[in-house]
Amino acid sequence: MVLALTVCGIVVALVVLGLFVFGLRRRLIQRSGGTFDCSLRWDVPEKSDTSGKGWSYGVARYNGDRIEWYRVFSYAYRPRRILERSAIEVAGRRVPDGEEELALLSDAVILTCLHRGTRLELAMSEDALTGFLAWLEAAPPGQRVNVA
Repeated sequence: MVLALTVCGIVVALVVLGLFVFGLRRRLIQRSGGTFDCSLRWDVPEKSDTSGKGWSYGVARYNGDRIEWYRVFSYAYRPRRILERSAIEVAGRRVPDGEEELALLSDAVILTCLHRGTRLELAMSEDALTGFLAWLEAAPPGQRVNVA
């Protein structure tokens, strides 16, 4: 009986520690400001896929001339994807359709982009989209920026 209680206590302590580290990571990412909720779908085919598959929920952070994208459900402190402002080309925008409405946040707008030849989709709120497009257009003089 004592062994079972000890094992249960250790498991509970590990779960609490894991949740604490998870929350601490989120705070450290958001500490410098300039973050927004942003779902990402990488390497999207040309034909629009509205099945809701392939979306990863994350947090994006502005860092100079790049966007650092972090998965929400991860312990990694490094960003999963880095998008350089000079390499982002906006191809269009749309609203979620079909099963995508269930996979994304309720007020999401999907932005289709090209980044170094890779097609990707970013889903964010209208406010975050306005900020993202303003950030793209605010590139230093001489940088090529394509905003649809």
